[in-house]
Amino acid sequence: MTNQIEAAAPTATRGAPAPLIAAHDVRKSYQVGRDSVEILHGVSLGVHEQEMVAVMGPSGSGKSTLLYCLAGLEAPTSGGIILAGKPLDALSRADLARMRRSQVGFVFQSYNLIPTLTATENVALPYLLDKAKPPQDLIASTLATVGLAERADARPPSMSGGEQQRVALARVLAQQPQVIFADEPTGALDTRTGELVLAELVRIAHTPGRCVLVVTHDPKVAASCDRILFMRDGLLVRELHDASVDTVAATLAGLGSREV
Repeated sequence: MTNQIEAAAPTATRGAPAPLIAAHDVRKSYQVGRDSVEILHGVSLGVHEQEMVAVMGPSGSGKSTLLYCLAGLEAPTSGGIILAGKPLDALSRADLARMRRSQVGFVFQSYNLIPTLTATENVALPYLLDKAKPPQDLIASTLATVGLAERADARPPSMSGGEQQRVALARVLAQQPQVIFADEPTGALDTRTGELVLAELVRIAHTPGRCVLVVTHDPKVAASCDRILFMRDGLLVRELHDASVDTVAATLAGLGSREV
C-alpha cells in the first residue's frame, strides 16, 4: 500500500494565516459487535481560506467519515481537529451547534429541508435557531441568485430535487459561513443545475475568509477545485493541484491498482 501523503501541513508557517480546517493524525473507529474497526488511520490535512479542496476515493475509503469528523458531526477516536480557529474537542455540544449555525455551512445530497416550511423559511432557519432576525433582503437575493425568486413561497414537497438542492445552497449563501462542507452536492442534479451549484461553491470558496471542502465521485467537480486529495483504505494516498478532468478520472481509476 502507498504510504500516506502529507496533504498541506495543518499548521501555518510563520507569518501565514492558519488553515480554516486543520486535522492532525485523525483516527476514527466504530464498534462492530465485540470488535473495534478503524476507518481512518491517522489523517492530517489543512484547508486554507480562498481554497476549494476535493476529497475523492472509492466507496469505503473513509472520505465521508473524514468529512463528518472535520465538520464536528462525529467525534474522532483520537487526533486533533481545528475548525475556524477552534479546537473541536474543547467545544461543548451547545458550542458545536452554535458554530454549525453561524460559521459552518453544509451542502449535502439529502438537502435537509423542513417540508412544512417555504423556501424562504428554510433559508431563514439558521437565523431563527440562533434567535437572530433573518435578513429578509439577503434571503430574497440569495434565492434569486440560485434562480428561485419565483419559488420563494413554495414548499419542498412541491419542488424538484434540483430546486430543493438550490434551496439548500441558498440557505448556506444567506448564512455566510467561513467554512462549507459539501457531500456529493451535484450527485442528484441535472447538468444545468449541477453547474450552477458548482459555480456558486467555487465563488464562495474564493471569497476572502472562506473555504470549501467537497467529497465527490465526479471528476468534473474535483477538477473545479484547487486541490484534490485521494483516499484509499482510510489514508490519504495522493494529492493533485489544478488537475484536468481526464487526469482526475485516471487517478481515481488507478486507486484500484496496487500503486497510486
